[in-house]
Amino acid sequence: MKIQETSCEKETKALAFELACAARPGDVFCLCGDLGVGKTAFAKGFAEGLAITEDVVSPTFTIVREYDGRLKLYHFDIYRLPDSDSLYDIGFDEYIEAGGVCLIEWADQLREDMPEEAVWITIEKIPAQGPDFRRITIKDRNDENTGH
Repeated sequence: MKIQETSCEKETKALAFELACAARPGDVFCLCGDLGVGKTAFAKGFAEGLAITEDVVSPTFTIVREYDGRLKLYHFDIYRLPDSDSLYDIGFDEYIEAGGVCLIEWADQLREDMPEEAVWITIEKIPAQGPDFRRITIKDRNDENTGH
């Protein structure tokens, strides 16, 4: 487990950039955090790390957006999906196996459907430290008792 603290959006994006630079085909990143915590800012930095030049926006209503870069990015927002059946109706398993990288916002809502090898990223606001302060916890399959 890795815990990183950031004090501004630029630092959050830089952390995401680093993670994406190390991403490999087939990697899945599950992004968790409350509304307005900075998941889309994280996704923008992540996309930059994959050499994606297109503007990244939250796929809130489309559920998934695809971007071309060093690796293909499948950016999901599953907040509005009511259940596992809906996830698989959009071809989730095909995206996972497509050889790109999946970044899934609100993954904790359908935790049981996420791949065992997924990397879990939780972003938390820490208001006592300042309005832009974030604690970002990164857990992968090698971490014991991840709860994911």
